[in-house]
Parts: sequence; C-alpha cells; structure tokens
Amino acid sequence: MTNKKCFIIAEAGVNHNGNVDLAKELIDVASKCRANAVKFQTYKTEDLVTNDLEMAQYQAKNIGKKTSQRAMLKSLELTYEDFIELKKHCDKRRIIFLSTPHTEDAVDFLEDLVEIYKVASGDLTNPPFLKKIAMKKKPIILSTGMGTLCEIEEAVTSIKKIGNDKITLLHCVTNYPADIKDLNLNFIKTLNTAFKLPVGFSDHSLGITASIAAVAIGAKVLEKHFTIDKDMEGPDHKASLDPDELKKLVISIREVEKALGDGIKKLTLEEEELKKIIRKAIVANTDIISGSILTKEMLCIKRSGVGIEPKRIQDLIGKETIKNIKKNQKLSWDMIA
Repeated sequence: MTNKKCFIIAEAGVNHNGNVDLAKELIDVASKCRANAVKFQTYKTEDLVTNDLEMAQYQAKNIGKKTSQRAMLKSLELTYEDFIELKKHCDKRRIIFLSTPHTEDAVDFLEDLVEIYKVASGDLTNPPFLKKIAMKKKPIILSTGMGTLCEIEEAVTSIKKIGNDKITLLHCVTNYPADIKDLNLNFIKTLNTAFKLPVGFSDHSLGITASIAAVAIGAKVLEKHFTIDKDMEGPDHKASLDPDELKKLVISIREVEKALGDGIKKLTLEEEELKKIIRKAIVANTDIISGSILTKEMLCIKRSGVGIEPKRIQDLIGKETIKNIKKNQKLSWDMIA
C-alpha cells in the first residue's frame, strides 16, 4: 500500500442485500473494473447491536421504511460460510478479498481470509478492538470518520503499543452521501504530516470527482462504495457507484497517476525536437558586411532554429564580424572575431 500506485478498494459493503450470489456478482464487477480489492462487512447481528437501536436517518431514507438497526443488519447479514465461499471466488477472479470485522469474533474468523484488516470508523474509539486486530500482526487500514485528531492519535497509539506499525489512515466523512463541501480533502495532508503514515480516502460523496482529487493530492488508498444497481433496496445503494462509474473511476485514477509523474523535470523527446523550432535565437536585423562592429540595432531575436541564445546578446555587441551576414540570418560564433 506504500507503492506509487493507489490501492483501490471497491467497497461492496452490504450491497449484496444478504444474497451470496449477488455478492459474487459484485466481485466479478470489481475484478472486471480492475480494482485492487473488493471489500465486504463481516458480523453476527446479535453480537453487534442492541435490540432497540434506531436506524440512522440516511438508512431509513434510502430504504424507504423505518425499522430497527437490528432488523436491517440481520437482513443484510451473510454467514461465515458465505465469506469463505466469497474468498475463494475472489481468488478465482484474481482480486484481493477484504472484509471489515465489526465484532471480535469476526476478527478471529477473518484471520485466515484477509491479508489486510480494514477497521471501520465506528471502532476508532474502541481500544480493546484495535489491540485485538493489532495482535494479528497484519497491515491495518483505519478509517477516521467522526474522529478528532486527538481520537485518531489515541487509536494509532493503541495499535503501535502492540508492536504493529503497519497502519494506513483513511480520511473519511461519515455521511451517506457526504456533501462535497464537507469533504476537506486537505485533511489528507494534515494526517500525513501529523502521523508520518500512509493516508488514503474513504469517499462517501456522490460521483468520482472527490476520489480523483484525493489521489492527486497524495491518497495512497481509495475506498469507494459500488453496487450493481443504484435503485435496489438497501441503505447504501444510492450513494454508490454503478459498474460503469467504477470502471471510469479506476481508469481516471490510473491516468492521474501517470500525469503526476515523479516530480523530476525531464524534457520529452517531442519537447527536444520542438525546442529546435520554437526557441528563439539572435539573428541579423539588417545586412551586415564583414568587418562591421556589431551594435544593438544590427541584431534582433526571432524564432530561427538552434543558434546563439538571446541571453548572449550583450556578448555580441561591440564584436567585429569576419563574414558577411544577411538580414534575418541566424548568427553563429564562427561569424565573429
């Protein structure tokens, strides 16, 4: 995750609607779009949420009905056996399988399935949970939504105390969808400066503009929700990309990376050739006979191909010519005594 290319996570989340076949279809889409990884969410509802907790406002709005968190999450739950099947399907499609554990039991279950642990923003302030994951000694991607800089520091410290410093922070605004004016993408730079860790962006805004901008300013990981169909019933479909948008996002990020380059100024072959035509040189402003003493009035600067550079004009003034020079002829040092 620290190489030059951004690690792109296609966030399937719970957009499978509790259907393992739809989850496989999401894997197929993510693989076809050339994302680096596809990510789900692993939990057992009874271990995650209390009985009477209400749905978030955006969830009720997107689903079109109001029920409890427990009922909603149960309808979106996959079994542990399903995740084993999904891991195998990812391997066949040559895409990295990831899933966010939302309970300690899920942390242990996923140990043999994931090469990276992704921690959701909701567990940023859960030190026992963070320490349990840190003990697995695998890289950790930590979302920072809803967190203050102080809370982020406490979370990083909790992980590092276990001896795990393989941490990537994800800037995140926890809203679905997040308003573009609230994204504060420059916080990516703040996180990098404050913690000297790789930083990425978990993008909950609509469209792909913010994701592309995040990569342009240094995001090393990009996480974005996607779905088969935005009109499906479920809490996250409407704030997700469709397959065509996901494909466009991946292509755009790879193009941005090419455009960013390495920061070292190098002329292209085309520039080297054009330089011979477009750069200006010193030419004669009038016919000049051999033996003349050059004055400023005798010289001018024009496009004329490779010749004596304009910055050397003062070096020519007062020199004697040893050849006849025609008007508009390019000067060269063998014309001068």
